[in-house]
Formats: sequence, structure tokens, C-alpha cells
Amino acid sequence: MRLLEGTIFDRPPHCERCGKPESECDCPAPAVLHKPPGKQTARIAMEKRAKGKRVTVVRGLAAEDNDLPALLKQLKNTLGSGGTLTEEGLELQGELLDRVRTALQAMGFKVKG
Repeated sequence: MRLLEGTIFDRPPHCERCGKPESECDCPAPAVLHKPPGKQTARIAMEKRAKGKRVTVVRGLAAEDNDLPALLKQLKNTLGSGGTLTEEGLELQGELLDRVRTALQAMGFKVKG
């Protein structure tokens, strides 16, 4: 007897559109449409956190129009800083306003702030 035998995890995955097993599905792959960076405006600002820590916050970029985790990773690598993805946007550790502005403009985004 296998570990997950007889549970929903034992069944092969099915297509959500046609209901066939994924190995037999003929449906086209859904295209992920993102807005081009030139049609989006990022708003950047400095904020003060607990114990006097300063963070640079990037807001105004919708999650459905961007791959925010990939964008955050690219910014962190470019700037050599830590950061996180929050409900309100991207937070990068430190006072990086000018460097974030330059990096986002190089990616093609419009920047305010």
C-alpha cells in the first residue's frame, strides 16, 4: 500500500477547463498578459520603521500586471539589499531612493516620488 493511496492526492491532476487528465488535455496554455513597464507608474517613498530603521517602499505596481516576486528579486540583486513583498508593495532595506529610481527607470517603469 502506498502512502497516499485512495486519497485525492493519489489521483493524477486534471485540466480545470476540460476535465481530462493533464496528459490527455488539448487545451492551449493560458497566456499570462502583463502590462508593459512603460504603461505603469511606480511610486517610491522612504519610511521609518521601528527602532529608527529606514526602508524604501515601492507602491503602485499591481500584482496582476507584474511578477512582483521576480521584480523584488531583481531589485535586491541589483541594489545589494534585503527586502520583502508586502500587501502595499515592495519594501527594500535602507535609504535607496535614488538607486531604486534609477533601477526601475532602467527596467522601463515610470517613477514618481
